[in-house]
Formats: sequence, structure tokens, C-alpha cells
Amino acid sequence: MAVILITGANGQLGNELQVVSKYYYGYNFVFTDIDSLDITDKDQTKQYIKDIRPDWIINCAAYNMVDKAESESEKAMLINGTSVRNISEVINGTECRLIHMSSDYVFDGKSSTPYTEYSLPDPISVYGQSKLAGEKAALVHHGSMIIRTSWLYSSFGNNFVKTILKLASEKKSVSVVVDQAGTPTYAADLAEVIMKIIAGVIRNQIAFNAGIYNYSNEGVCSWFDFAEAIIKEAGLTCKVLPIQSADYPAAAKRPAYSVLDKSKIKENYNITIPHWLNSLQTCIKLLQ
Repeated sequence: MAVILITGANGQLGNELQVVSKYYYGYNFVFTDIDSLDITDKDQTKQYIKDIRPDWIINCAAYNMVDKAESESEKAMLINGTSVRNISEVINGTECRLIHMSSDYVFDGKSSTPYTEYSLPDPISVYGQSKLAGEKAALVHHGSMIIRTSWLYSSFGNNFVKTILKLASEKKSVSVVVDQAGTPTYAADLAEVIMKIIAGVIRNQIAFNAGIYNYSNEGVCSWFDFAEAIIKEAGLTCKVLPIQSADYPAAAKRPAYSVLDKSKIKENYNITIPHWLNSLQTCIKLLQ
């Protein structure tokens, strides 16, 4: 029975993996978070992995407070960079496979066409730099798959969808930036894709190809478009007002364009990706 270790299990993606795991029989899932496994602790990580001997590790643990990272760079780098190295060094030379989650924030956002896995990273924030450090650390191990994703949301945890729903139920209008384009990603879709890949590899239906992959839902929108869609799907009447990023002061710079090209993951793993609007509808029904 394949042992699948999930770190950061209390986050958005970790929670969605807990949900989807119930539909995958014959696997031994081990869900951990900082209270049961602190991956920033090298010795603890080494001992834990040696004890349970996982066949797969899905690393969902992350420091994801983008603005706070600017003043907590050491903490961001520890969780997003050093801890990944702790994992990859323990499993290096073994057959254990690592699926590590990364971000569109590794790019500067200056492109006008979707970023591929071969686009040159150039992060413009401490958070982005820490995520890039994590990618490099993961690639120390030959059996690592990195999945870059963007604008993650879920019925679990804190995210943009929940924030907009809360504001829209309290206010007559809400201001949202219109000059940042990307693609929302429903964490439940991503969790399903991860499990489909693992199950396919274990059953010898598909080959495991290590390296970097992009995954988000299909389509492109701005945060303004996303907010409008959230309010409309929830049946609320709050008005969305467009503002420029320059009018919304934030500690960290955001990529103005972070659309990801998903061709590689679709072709390698025979995956069909839903449009962001369809997935948003699914999530809002769950929340209501």
C-alpha cells in the first residue's frame, strides 16, 4: 500500500486533499501540519520521513502572507525555501516522489503571453523569491514535481472569494484592482489533479515525469472581473469599483500579468481543466 505524506494539511489545498482522499482507496494517507511535523526542523523532518517511509510527499506547507513577507523575509525563506531543502535532502537518492507547490509569483508579470515552464523566473517580492528558493531546493531530488499555481481559493481557509463575499454582504460597494490579470484556481480541482497523477503513476497508466509544471483553471480575468463574478454568483447586489494597483498601496509588488500556460501538464498527464467560472460556481454553492 502506497504511503502518501501530506504536509500543510490544514491549509486550503491540504484540506481539499483530505476531502478527495476519501475517494481514493488502497492508499495510506498521512496528513500532517506544524503541530505533528515541523518541516523547518531538519532533524524532526529526517526522523519523521525515515519512520513512515513515504512513497509520495505532497508539500502544501507554505508561508503565503505576501505583504507580511516583506518584513518577515527570514520566516518566509525558512518555510518556503529551507524546509523544502530539508525534505528533498532526506529523500534524495530514494524512490520517494515529491510534489511541491509553487506560485505564479516567481515571475515579474511583465509578459503579455502566458508563462510556460521554460519562462525565466524573476520574482519582484520577497514571497516570490522564497517560492523560487523552494523550487530550487525541491529540484535537488531527482523525483520532484513542482506545480506552479495562481490565485488559489477554496471553501476552506482565508482567501479572496471569502473576503469579497464578506465585504459584499456588508457594503454597498467594494474597490478592486483592474490592472492585474491572471487565473483563479479552485484548490479542489488542483487536489483532484494531484491525486489523478499519483493514482495514474502507481497503476502504471501514466509515466511520472519530474520537473516543473503549471496548473490553474482555464481562462483569464482581472481581480476586478473575479470579484464581479463572485458577487454575481452569490446573488449579492454590491457594486464593484475598478481601481489601479497604484491606488491600492501594498507592501509587496504583484505581477501585473501572471497567466500560466498549462499545455505541459495537460499533455503529460492527460488532464482536462475546468474554466475558472465553472469552478467558482461549484465553490460558491458549497459556501452557501
